Amino acid sequence: MLSDASLAARSQTVRTAAPRIPTRRTPPAVTRADETDDDARLFAGFRDGDERALAEAYRRWSALVFTLALRSLGDVTDAEDVTQKVFIAAWRGRAGFDPGRSRLPAWLVGITRHAIADAHAGRARQRRVENAVAIHVNLTSPDDCDQVADRVMMGEALERLEPIPQQVMRLAFYDDLTQVQIADSLGLPLGTVKSHIRRSLHHLRTRLEGTDGAH
Repeated sequence: MLSDASLAARSQTVRTAAPRIPTRRTPPAVTRADETDDDARLFAGFRDGDERALAEAYRRWSALVFTLALRSLGDVTDAEDVTQKVFIAAWRGRAGFDPGRSRLPAWLVGITRHAIADAHAGRARQRRVENAVAIHVNLTSPDDCDQVADRVMMGEALERLEPIPQQVMRLAFYDDLTQVQIADSLGLPLGTVKSHIRRSLHHLRTRLEGTDGAH
């Protein structure tokens, strides 16, 4: 069985070699009537963990996955990331693929749609963090905003907090809960929740200002 690292490396190698289709061309639909014995062997091989089947599936359908992602996300790098995530997820979850119920490209499209939705959700979370920091950090120019946005990544910022403040901030940024809703959810006084948020934002501001001073 392939490790995650070796699968990612194989995916990167195949992606580099795979032809890129124009983004405005729709890949031709393939019906079950077009399925050949070779297709059936490929689907079965993928389901059974044949690495050659993975490479062939990537060669055939990575362009389709990339095109769907690019049209939705509008960014080449994000579309490439989605493409790699789709094939890694498909390989890890290949036990759930049933060639008798669906064709492999249709199954990959389903995974692609979920990966695209996750990418949009990740963008929304990052925007919420950047907006919160822009409000609470004293910025002197639009360039400062860009610098803060470049530095602030939600996971890294929250992992530096203590468990309770981290939970409060995750509910605020990930779940879009109000301070009252957070207090009810965690069974904390509203004043305590406000204090956690205020101190957490202050901690973040102090860290950013310290980074600026180091340059």
